[in-house]
Amino acid sequence: MSHNRAMRTRSRDGARRPAADSLVFSFLSAADAVEARLEAALSQTGLSLAKLAVLHLLADAKEPLPLSDLAARQHCVRSNITQLVDRLENDGLVRRRADLDDRRSVLAELTPAGRQAHAKGVRALAGAQRAIVRALEAGEATSLQNALGALSS
Repeated sequence: MSHNRAMRTRSRDGARRPAADSLVFSFLSAADAVEARLEAALSQTGLSLAKLAVLHLLADAKEPLPLSDLAARQHCVRSNITQLVDRLENDGLVRRRADLDDRRSVLAELTPAGRQAHAKGVRALAGAQRAIVRALEAGEATSLQNALGALSS
């Protein structure tokens, strides 16, 4: 089988479709590129996607959260959240405090600087997301949205 034939198959309507492995790797490559663009936009604020996610959880909660809750909401192990909160605390964006209801638990809360960083990060992320979508034509954006919905269901 030729290389071109191995890379493409015909659909029922005769249009050429990329081979499954080519399509999946293109999808992963695009996801990596989008993530890199979002990280680059956030790096200008001193944040990363991971840091902004924790700030966002704390901002939405409107109250201090146990580190174990943060880990569960981020779908990661507690040691990852501990290291992330360490970095946020060193940046002055989060502070730890004892949980008066459970002496075994430590709570994380936003500082005023953390609230400001969160707002700045959300604006930077939104701007980067708009720029990514603007790179697509209207029909492409709709098709991509439909395709991603199909993959997610």
